[in-house]
This record gives sequence, C-alpha cells and structure tokens, in this order.
Amino acid sequence: MEKDISPYTSSELSWLSFNERVLQEASDHRNPLFERIKFLAIYSSNLDEFFKVKVSQLRQIKKVEKPLRKKLILQPNKKLKTIHKVVHAQQERFGDIFFKEIVPELAMNGILLLDKDQFTQEQSDFATAFFKEKLMQKITLLKPLNEEVVFLEDGLLYLTALINKKDIVFISLPVEEFGRFVKLPNSGDTSLHCYTSTDEIVKKNIDKIITDCDLSTEAYSIKLSRDAELYLDDDYDGALAEQIYENLSQRKKGQATRLLYDFEIPKKLKKLLKTSLGLGKADMIPGGRFHNFSDFFSFNDPTQNASLHFEPKEPIAHQYLESSADYFETISKKDQLVHFPYQSFKYVQEFIEQAANDPLVTTIKISLYRVAKKSALTDALLAALDKGKKVVVFIEAQARFDEENNILWGRTFEAKGATVFYSFPKIKVHSKILMIERQENKLLKRYAYIGTGNFNAKTSKLYCDHGLFTSNQNITAELAGVFQFLERKTEVLVAETLLVSPFTTRATFTDLINTEIQHAQEGKKAVITAKMNSLQDAKIISKLYEASQAGVQIRLLIRGICNLKPGIENLSENITVTSIVDRYLEHGRIFHFENGGNEKIYMGSADWMTRNLDRRIEVITPTLDPDIFTELKDILQIQLNDTYKSRIIDSKESNDYLAPQKGEQALRSQYEIFDYLRAKLR
Repeated sequence: MEKDISPYTSSELSWLSFNERVLQEASDHRNPLFERIKFLAIYSSNLDEFFKVKVSQLRQIKKVEKPLRKKLILQPNKKLKTIHKVVHAQQERFGDIFFKEIVPELAMNGILLLDKDQFTQEQSDFATAFFKEKLMQKITLLKPLNEEVVFLEDGLLYLTALINKKDIVFISLPVEEFGRFVKLPNSGDTSLHCYTSTDEIVKKNIDKIITDCDLSTEAYSIKLSRDAELYLDDDYDGALAEQIYENLSQRKKGQATRLLYDFEIPKKLKKLLKTSLGLGKADMIPGGRFHNFSDFFSFNDPTQNASLHFEPKEPIAHQYLESSADYFETISKKDQLVHFPYQSFKYVQEFIEQAANDPLVTTIKISLYRVAKKSALTDALLAALDKGKKVVVFIEAQARFDEENNILWGRTFEAKGATVFYSFPKIKVHSKILMIERQENKLLKRYAYIGTGNFNAKTSKLYCDHGLFTSNQNITAELAGVFQFLERKTEVLVAETLLVSPFTTRATFTDLINTEIQHAQEGKKAVITAKMNSLQDAKIISKLYEASQAGVQIRLLIRGICNLKPGIENLSENITVTSIVDRYLEHGRIFHFENGGNEKIYMGSADWMTRNLDRRIEVITPTLDPDIFTELKDILQIQLNDTYKSRIIDSKESNDYLAPQKGEQALRSQYEIFDYLRAKLR
C-alpha cells in the first residue's frame, strides 16, 4: 500500500471512521440490546447520507477538467476506490453484528425475526392472507423493455428477480403504508414473539405477482440511492465550484449514486441490474439481504423488558430557571446556562412564552435552521404574533434535507404577520440565536439566547448542546447588529465581543492561537482545549501544527471528521485527539484558551471548518459570568476524562477505546454530567 505522507486525513475517510465508531457501539455489549439495534440503524442512515452527499460530490469532481483537479491535488477516482473498500469491510462487519449477535440475542429474549423459510404452516397462511388483503394491490411490477433504463425511487425498497432465464423484473415494496415489520401468529408457543419483514412476505408470495412467465430465480432485495441536491458552497468554492455547478446543470436530477444489493444475487442477474439501471461498476455495492436498516428505529420491544434499553434519564432541574416565574428578572441578575439533554429544552420555550405574554416585550427575533414540524417554541412565536408583538424570523431555506419543512414554517409565520427573511445567496445562516427587546423604565433592554444546537425540542433530547441566556449589554448590542445584518439593514457587521462568521471568527481564533504560540515560546504555560463536531479547515490545522511545534499543549474532542493528524513527530506530537460516541450525540462547540492565565472560553454554533468560518453566518459567544465559566470548564474537563466511550483518534484511524488507568473505574462522561448538574441542586 502506498504510504500516506499527507499531513491531512481525507474528510471522506475520516467520516467513515466516525461511522465505524457508531458501528462499535452496535457491537458493544455494555449497551442494552435494543440500543445496539438503534446504533445499527444510525449507522445505516448515516451511510445513506454519505453516499447521497459526499460520494455525489466526488462523482461530480470526476467531471472537472483534469488540469484543475491536478492543481488542487484532487484524486476522486482513488478516493472512491478506497471508500468502496472501507465500506465493504464495514458492511461485512455490520452483517456479522446483526446476524451473529443481534438476531440470536433477540431469540434469547423471546423475539424471533423469521425469514420465509422459517415460517410454520400457520405463519405461512397468515403471510399469504396479509399479502392478498394488504400488499398485493399496492405492489408495482416493472419489466424493462429493450434495454431501457429503469427509474427506481431513491431510498425505497425493491425486490428483483430473473424471469424466463434472461430478463429482469423489479417489484416495489409498500413499506411506508404498512410498516416494515409484521407480527406473526405463534399458537405453538405464545411465549415467543414472532416477526417477519414485508420483504419476506412478498418473497413468499412472489408467484402470485409473476404469473405470466417463468420465475428463474428467487427474489433478492435491492435499494438505490440517488444524489442529493448538492450545496457545494458547504465544501467547495472558486473555480472548482463553478465547474461542478456547470456539470450539475447538465446532469439528470437525482442521478443514481449507489445500488445496495444482496451479495447472494446470481451473476447473471447482477449484470442485468447494472445495465437496466444504467450503473457503473463503482456504483454497485454488495450488502446483506436486509436493506434500509433505518426501519429498525420503529422496531418496538414487544417484551417491554427494561433491561433491553437504556435506563430512563430524567432532565435535571435548572438551579435558577426551574423556580423562576420571571425569566427577565432572573437573567438580569445573572447569566444562565442550560445543557441539553441533561436539562430540559422547556427553558428556551418558556422564555419565548413569557416574552409573548409580557406587556413590556415589543420584539422577538430568532434564527431557525432546523425547525420541528410542531413544537411549543413555534406555538409561542405564533402566540406572540397574536398578542401584537413584532416577530422577526430568519429561516434557512437551505438546511439540507429540511428545506421543505423550513419553507412551510416561513409561510406560516408570514401569514400570521411575522417579518420573515430567507437564505442569503451562497451563504447559510447556521447561528442559533434569539433576541428579545423589552421596554424597561422607558429604556430599551435586550435579552439574548445563544446556543450550540438547533431550536428543536425533539433533537434536544438526543443531542448534547449548550445555551446561554444573557442580558450583557456588549453581547446583546452586537447580537442586535447580527440581526440587523440578517434583515439586510446593514452590509457591515462589527463585533468585538462576539465571534461572528464570516467576519471575525477566523481572525479571532487565529489571534488566540498565536497568543498561545507566543506564550509557549516565552516559556509560559500555553494550552488550547477545544470540542467540536468536525475539524477540517486547513489554515486552522496548519496553525495548530505550528502551535504544537512551539510547545503548546493541545487537547481536542472531535466527534466526527478530523483532518488533523495528531501525534506525528516534529509536527503534532503535542496534540491529543479523542472522540466520544455514546448514548447521546455530542454536538456542542466549546473553545478554551489558557491566554497567559487570563483564561477564555467560547461556545457557539461553529466548528473549525472552512464553511463555518467563511461561508456561514455563525455566532460564538464568550462566557463572561465567572460561575458559568467554571461550569462550562468543568463539563469540558469531565468529557476529557472519559474512559468509557472515548476513542483515540490517530493517524491510523484505529478508533481504540481510551482505557482507565490500572485500578481506576471507567468514567462515563455523559452520565457523570448528570451527576455534576444534580449536585448543584443540593
């Protein structure tokens, strides 16, 4: 194998390494059985998006003129080949985890997942009746004529079979209407819960669909993924983006990007699949017989056995907000910090509800990136409009996979009288900001909320995020300037306290790193600690390498993509990187700088990615309240000390677990944070 001498890890391979960590959770027997099944579903869902977006981008880069590709050192063919090799190995491991571990353990707990060949006569009769009564009329049969290219819907399930020993046929599966899993009768042993999939019922009754020709093979499961609409400004700019856009305008919408097929499919049928769907060899990915594993999110435990699930974790009451009848008074006295899912999202919702009902409140302004279809927060905004408040909403219409829902909400707010602004050309608004204006003693006073996660109550139960409530005049005045910019009332944005992309974030972080470099060179203590989702920006990574070589101690927590290679002699030996994948999705961004003893901690919506620094509106706030500073620093340290679900990120992408010292008990940071916040109430 060719030795990798690049100082940067490939984004695509680093992302696959993150998904490998998700796969590790599926095989980790410290997790309850049904939680391991969910991790398999998460892995599958992640991989679907990877092919829709990342692989689609690589396919478009292949069409860019070769001189430009060489100049930018882009090797899409090489990357695609490596990606398929890594994914193939992961898919094999996925199949082993499911069929050799999960299925037997389900059986041990009285839950049987049966294929058609395992049905009893009673179950076969039931399956036939179910097929005739519910499925048969909803199935579509596709028989391509004269080598025509067949269009299969993105992400839907199909069966394929060989007929008349030479032709191919496709059968759609009506999963959305009837669900993926069907409970089977089992009068022989009522203590067992028997299930099968819609796939198996259709396979069992395929002779009732194909009646006018010879069925030459069994039916095999397949799933086709198509390109997502690409937002190339997320990852590319300049001449490269222009050429890709030109190619995109010439392509067929939703071009096929991956066919996942049963690895047992006969060679002749596989060849017909390739030609019938207009695919190249690189688009064909072998997998198990069970596709769309994300359907297992809806596979409920019929035994209601608590030991097969994570123990319930109730949110911890906030030390001050829980008993506050007047958030404005509470926040005026002192900044407040909330942590999700350790604490409830209700505090954000109640803040808006109180604003809607407060006669002194005149204006509410908010930026929405991923909006829930229905929530108490959006209800509160609509109530504020009914009460005559001025409501200004910025809707990001290009939030990938949430475009339609976001636009519907924008129209709803507009119809109620809100002032609604949508996306800027070639720039996304990713900030998580809320501002409330209130008349107090004939003076305008502003209150703000700045978070690391979306205004979404549902995801707040799954994502680890932080949110700051403040009435600090410097912060709120600058946040007012951000909203002025979003409202197109100004083209210039000045910020000295807040970090606002694409205006001040990169320069401020660069200055902070340079300060640590200078202190290290002077023999002073120099430390950078940062937690984020992804680290990709080449300039920031280069600056971190420079800091490492100067002797700055750098400790990073990166959940997903990390293009930086830690632990390389004379380059990054002073950099340590770990990644936590556990019950909740790590999503917060925290940045801590020693700063010569005058420590600084920032938190907000931006990762150290080029798009977050240069091509998105992001807001990052300093923590100015001493108590909040300590709290955020403590929580960051708890996560740095994790020896239960923390993996070591190295140049080899080994994903080894960080083990506790001999004689020490493993520390599970996500559970430890619950205990830390609970202790504050005593």
